[in-house]
Amino acid sequence: MFAKFEKMFSKNNLHWTTVITEKFMLAVIGILTLLAATGEVFNMVVSRNIELGDIFLLFIYTEIIGMIGAFYASTRIPVTLPIIIAITALCRLIVLHSKEADPMNLLAEAGAILILAGAAYALSLKDKLSLEKEKIRNE
Repeated sequence: MFAKFEKMFSKNNLHWTTVITEKFMLAVIGILTLLAATGEVFNMVVSRNIELGDIFLLFIYTEIIGMIGAFYASTRIPVTLPIIIAITALCRLIVLHSKEADPMNLLAEAGAILILAGAAYALSLKDKLSLEKEKIRNE
């Protein structure tokens, strides 16, 4: 009986407690993200004011929920999703602080976005460049 339980909850040679903890923590993150998004929308409705920074924040929440959904659908998190979340967060920083920010900080943030975009692009190419996947395609 215990062996069946362990086999059901083990993946990639990880102990079943690790798998359950991972799923539990992602569920907690998802619930907290939904609560934060709901609170943000409530604040926008109450203040009757929607700014670009608020919309970026809602995009970040949406991307986090998408990342959690992708994990539950495929039991792995695509590496490009956290990179896209980081790009969105940096864009939000630029929008919120661009008026009073030091120009060098803006250049550094823009450079970080460029590096992250390049990393996301390079990771998207990994399927095309993978020798193992090329073997599978040829068969």
